[in-house]
Amino acid sequence: MPTVLTPPANTATQLEQTISLTRQVEGHADALCLGVDRTQTGYYYAGANAMVLQETLARAKEEVGEIEKTVTKRLGQSGVAFNVETGVAQIADLGRHVARLARFSDLVVLSQPYGKDRPAEAEAIVESALFEGRAPVLVVPDDVTLPERPKTVLVAWNESIEAMTAIRKALPMLQAADLVRVVVIDPPQHGPERSDPGGLLCQMLSRHGVKCEIDVLSKSMTRVSDVLNRHAVDTAADLIVMGAYGHSRFREAILGGATRNMLEKAKVPVLMAH
Repeated sequence: MPTVLTPPANTATQLEQTISLTRQVEGHADALCLGVDRTQTGYYYAGANAMVLQETLARAKEEVGEIEKTVTKRLGQSGVAFNVETGVAQIADLGRHVARLARFSDLVVLSQPYGKDRPAEAEAIVESALFEGRAPVLVVPDDVTLPERPKTVLVAWNESIEAMTAIRKALPMLQAADLVRVVVIDPPQHGPERSDPGGLLCQMLSRHGVKCEIDVLSKSMTRVSDVLNRHAVDTAADLIVMGAYGHSRFREAILGGATRNMLEKAKVPVLMAH
């Protein structure tokens, strides 16, 4: 059960969630602590000398040393099997380090990439795990953790490949829940599921022992993510499962989208997959 931590960051919730999930499955926790040189890559070619480069890398190495001590101490107290790895990289080179860890993992636990005091590399880490690592990601808001046995889970269903991928990856969690609510927002008037939105998905899940119901909602708010968040609060949901980046990352970065908005405003943990 891997997680990626970069200083300065609020690592407590992210680390505790990793420990909790690792303990539940009797697994192995892998913590990648990365010191990040956040200087723009091209800056060095505009006249900066080797001393500037050495200074920024040395600062990143010093920062990661502090977070490594904290993480190692907490994991050592947890009683789970673990490994702590450290490294220093430029922000443009983070992807390959995160992807290497995520590619061989069942689930990557990360904190929300947007919001107050978030480091610049947080977004790149989430996207690298999803796209380059092809791993599902559990995004955990500060001070909120997923219960060992979730009571209510929301599944955002829009008939997309990304949504189905997330559902398949989350199946053990769905089976453990008391109730799974399949949420369909403004279902299409034409298509194979027009007469029974979410029906085939519920049938599939029920055959896997999942107790589920269908909630058909209207898009009463501007953003789909706002509707999902409100419904999560109204139903006291412990987890949201949804597909990630049905549109391109570039489009979502410029125009916004359900993934980006959920990553920023989620009130409960969100499991995403692409």
